[in-house]
Amino acid sequence: MTEPETIIRIAARGDGVTASGMHVAGGVPGDVISADGTLTPGPHHVDPPCRHFATCGGCQLQQADEDTLRQFVTDRVLHAADAQQIDIGEVLPTHLSPPRTRRRATLHALRTAHGSVMGFRESGSHRIVDLQECHIIVPELFDLVTPLKELVALHGEKRPLDIELTVTDQGVDCTLKGIEAEGLAATEGLLDFARENGLARLSLDRGYGAETVWEPEPLTITLGDIPVPFPQGSFLQPTGDGEKVLIDDAIDFCAGAATIADLFSGLGTFAFALCGPRKVLAVEAARDAHLACKAAANARQAPVLTLHRDLFRNPLQPDEAGRFGAIVLDPPRAGAREQILQIAASEATRVAYVSCNPVSWSRDARVLIDAGFRLEKLRPVGQFRWSTHVELTSYFTR
Repeated sequence: MTEPETIIRIAARGDGVTASGMHVAGGVPGDVISADGTLTPGPHHVDPPCRHFATCGGCQLQQADEDTLRQFVTDRVLHAADAQQIDIGEVLPTHLSPPRTRRRATLHALRTAHGSVMGFRESGSHRIVDLQECHIIVPELFDLVTPLKELVALHGEKRPLDIELTVTDQGVDCTLKGIEAEGLAATEGLLDFARENGLARLSLDRGYGAETVWEPEPLTITLGDIPVPFPQGSFLQPTGDGEKVLIDDAIDFCAGAATIADLFSGLGTFAFALCGPRKVLAVEAARDAHLACKAAANARQAPVLTLHRDLFRNPLQPDEAGRFGAIVLDPPRAGAREQILQIAASEATRVAYVSCNPVSWSRDARVLIDAGFRLEKLRPVGQFRWSTHVELTSYFTR
């Protein structure tokens, strides 16, 4: 490079990209790269709020201002659609979750000679960043970092362990993966820890699944207006504000439909928000989530019928999919190709597709488009603030 270049966009993995295609770590649009590789910050380059940024792998884009973050999320989704030559009817405003709103997180910890370290891992490394602050998780979770470090120093093994934290209706659900805690004294120590720190549930996973140590009352998560049992390790949308946007879009997209199929339904995030007076079929492969959804629906006599079914191996067939006024999908990152093929071959006319992976979504969307669907609405969603992980809602009709 002989002349300075200006970064014009942020690539999918978070690098700044110039017009010539050069990738620059930490660059954002407007930054200038000199001939010797020096980066001169532009108008959209800000000081990262967290002292751990650039080492902690939890965030990749804290150097980008709000407008740039929003544009990055938007571009990721629109470029995915463009790559499959998909015409978009309406692009809805991009949603970006605020700082300190992540209500679930998996932290890593390690007992050391002088105590313990706990936090996220460094990017591309197994080394743990010892958190002194965090601008993404809710304060309720960060407040547990210091007490958990003390617990790990007492009971941790000399190998890394994972700590899953989730905010539920009753408080924080905490699962420790990798602590043996054998013996009466260790068990009493865990009970004291849970009680003193106001945990809603404390569980241990020694490699055979989570075992509850402390749970004063059964944990729930309210979906719609229905409290749903919350099994250990259950999937939950990362932020409350993001979940509301996804649900509101699903309600809008399914307006007027008397019957709805909620596929990959999990605990019932969409099913319970959509039901009444509409009838909803909630289909889920994970048994714990299916049973929790079923129990909640039965307890409140909600018009939600639950079905335990693996939609990858046994998708709804065309004659089944065609019976519903609208179909909602929220599949894993791999997408839902087998199910989408069956929907495309059915008489279904309305599909609300929520995705956490624009690339797999765009491939599935292409199948729907080729079958006569139109992409009416598309909303980019950034629940994982300052990361390269992007989500979306979309609405197809034919």
